[in-house]
Amino acid sequence: MSATPEGAAPAKINLALHVTGRRADGYHLIESLVIFAGHGDRLAVEEAEQDGFSVTGPFASSLPADGGNLVLRARDLLRLHFGAGAQSPVMLRLEKNLPVASGIGGGSSDAAAALRLLARHWKLGASEEDLARLGLELGADVPMCLASRPLVARGIGEKLEPAAGFPSLPLLLINPGKPLETRAVFARLQKRDNQGLGPLPRCESLAEIIRWLRSTRNDLEAPALSLLPEIADTLGLLEAEGALLSRMSGSGATCFGIFESIETAEKAAGQIRKKRPGWFVCPAATLSAEPSHG
Repeated sequence: MSATPEGAAPAKINLALHVTGRRADGYHLIESLVIFAGHGDRLAVEEAEQDGFSVTGPFASSLPADGGNLVLRARDLLRLHFGAGAQSPVMLRLEKNLPVASGIGGGSSDAAAALRLLARHWKLGASEEDLARLGLELGADVPMCLASRPLVARGIGEKLEPAAGFPSLPLLLINPGKPLETRAVFARLQKRDNQGLGPLPRCESLAEIIRWLRSTRNDLEAPALSLLPEIADTLGLLEAEGALLSRMSGSGATCFGIFESIETAEKAAGQIRKKRPGWFVCPAATLSAEPSHG
């Protein structure tokens, strides 16, 4: 199972994202190296006399608290599939610490946390594979968020391969406070049949990982920039503060910088907060892969 702490819904970061095709149903095919931050939303579940849902935290006001919320859709999906075993009322409390529609999988990670917590609360006996199959019904990113460890995602995001031995990275996440709709970004793509990722590096040093990442890209960065020019400013701020590599995550607009250490990332965060008060600025070490056995 994932080493994700109970109730954690960590931010998802696409270190590289190559768009390699498009299916007849309109879904895009991708190859992406995905990692997760040690920072994110938090979800709690408790027994209740009737179902309830509350949202608190710095980004609570920008989130729907009705049936459109992925946490509630995850709850209802489990009830649909497991019937009587998943009917007892629950109170779900979401602490929303990640910006909405920001390319770091907040909603998908919330849904994954809901599936994990509720399956345990209701003692459904669902395996990680069972939950991943269900999660795909909620969104292509939900299976990877259930895993919450370094991995390569292919297909529409559902074909997952662990990135064995991938280390924790010192990151700084920045979002300029403007949402970007994923569908709109994909609609601006000029080319949809790009080359996939090459083989992963051995990950023995930060320098080796950076060198490999420089040979990759995020194919959604250019279309996102055309919709939200502030992304260029965000990347520039990271580079000016000494990021070894800066890039946009997912469909944006959150960008990340990889730093030498978490201390240098925190120092950069302090400088950027002065320059851009009100922006989401978050230094975070990422979750490492489980040790390889073989």
